[in-house]
Amino acid sequence: MRKFAFLAFLFAMFSCAVPASAQQGDAYVGGGTLMSSGSCDFDTGLCPEKGGTYLNFGADVVFHKRVGIAFDVLSRASQGQFGGAGGQPYRPLLFDFNGVFQPKLSNKVGVDLVGGVGWQSTRFYGYQPTSGCVYFGACYVSSNHFLVDAGAGIRYYVWGHVFVRPEVRFYHIMNNTDVFTSNNVVRVGASIGYTISPD
Repeated sequence: MRKFAFLAFLFAMFSCAVPASAQQGDAYVGGGTLMSSGSCDFDTGLCPEKGGTYLNFGADVVFHKRVGIAFDVLSRASQGQFGGAGGQPYRPLLFDFNGVFQPKLSNKVGVDLVGGVGWQSTRFYGYQPTSGCVYFGACYVSSNHFLVDAGAGIRYYVWGHVFVRPEVRFYHIMNNTDVFTSNNVVRVGASIGYTISPD
């Protein structure tokens, strides 16, 4: 959780330092779950990457003509059990850099369309302590994969610059079938955020 507090601090600093040429900056946090097709393969012991509660946070900067850039982090809130009950503890983290298009539908409603690239780091816990584990808390090994993502959300301003955003995101994770049964994952959830803008 210390890493997430540090990243949240960086996002807050990022959103406060919106360039003068930007129309707005947003910082947001949210939650949701992952969905993926298929079921567990009992021959390989692999299961789909789905279920569980996932937390996300991110920030964006939007420039001329409602086009901008964003960075998001998504992590499973608690460790899952790889292969079902009694399996090895694991936690996926997804990071993505996206292009953003935010057309306005009205003063209170807008659409967020995103697409970009990133990576997934699936951490498997329970390995023998090493110096990195003892001194830095890195008691895991990681399986890392490149990803591409696309998604959309409906932004509604509930009070001033505060908004809520139901959203869906599709991730295609390259070679993810070495640890799960599918390369494709869908996140559904919602975020709450704050917009920094001149108006």
